[in-house]
Amino acid sequence: MNKAYEKLLNCTRIVREKIGDFKPRVALVLGTGLGGYGDRVEQAKVVDYHEIEGFPVSTVVGHAGRFVFGYIAGIPVVVMQGRVHYYEGYSMEDVVLPIRLMGLLGAEVLFITNGVGAVNRSYRPGDLMLIRDHLSLFIPSPLIGENMEELGPRFPDMTHVYREDLNTAIRQAAAQLHLRLQEGVYVQLTGPQYETPEEIRVLEKLGGDVVGMSSVCEAIAGNHMGLRVCGLSAIGNMGAGIKDEVLTHEPQEKVDEDFASLVTQSIQNIGMLLS
Repeated sequence: MNKAYEKLLNCTRIVREKIGDFKPRVALVLGTGLGGYGDRVEQAKVVDYHEIEGFPVSTVVGHAGRFVFGYIAGIPVVVMQGRVHYYEGYSMEDVVLPIRLMGLLGAEVLFITNGVGAVNRSYRPGDLMLIRDHLSLFIPSPLIGENMEELGPRFPDMTHVYREDLNTAIRQAAAQLHLRLQEGVYVQLTGPQYETPEEIRVLEKLGGDVVGMSSVCEAIAGNHMGLRVCGLSAIGNMGAGIKDEVLTHEPQEKVDEDFASLVTQSIQNIGMLLS
C-alpha cells in the first residue's frame, strides 16, 4: 500500500475513534485571522492536531491547530481551526493530508477561506472575494509522486475546480446579507516572505486578483478526490507597492462580522444543495 495513503488512513482512524459516527457534510478551512469563527460551531467536539499520530501541526500564530466537529446553520461540519502551510517546512503531501482526511470522514463540500493581499487595484482592505479560479504556477503540485488511486485519477481535470452551484450559493448569501462581494483569481506563492512590488505587478499581468500562501494546493487535493470546492478570501491589505505601507503578519483576534455572517449564510445555502 502507498505509505502516504497508509498514513492518511491511520490518521483518519484515530479521528473517527474520537468522533464516533458523526459524519460532516461540509469541510470548512479557516485561514489566518479567521480562526475565531470556529468558536461559533454548535454542539462542538474538538480534536487537537497533537492528538493525531503523524498529523502535521500548525506552527503559525493565529492558527489554533484543531478540528472542530458540530453544526453550522444545522449542517454537520468539520472545521479546520488553523491550517498548515508549505512554508512551515512540511511536504505538500502533509499540507493537504487534512483535506483528504476530512473527505474520508464523509465531507462532500470543501469550503476554503483565507486572508490575502490584494493584487487587483480596484479592491480594498475589508473586501470579501469569491474565489472564481486560481493560479498554481508557483507551487509544487500536491499530486506529485505515486498517485493515490483510492482517492482519484492520475491526471484529474481542473476545468471546474470551484463549482458553479456553490459559487451561486455564496453569491446569493452575499445578496441576502446586502454585502459587497468581489470575484476573482487567487494566486498561491510559497512564502513566507511577502511579495516585492515587481512580483505584484507580474501577478497582476497574469490575471491574479489576490495573493496568499495557502489554499490552492488544498483545492487541487480536494478536487482530485471528488470534493466539491468553493472558496472565500478576506482582503487584509493591498499588495506590496500599491500603497506606501510595510506589510506585517498581525492576524486579527476578532472575526469580522461580515465574514462570519457570509460564511454562515453560505453554508446554509449550500446545505440546501446537499439535501
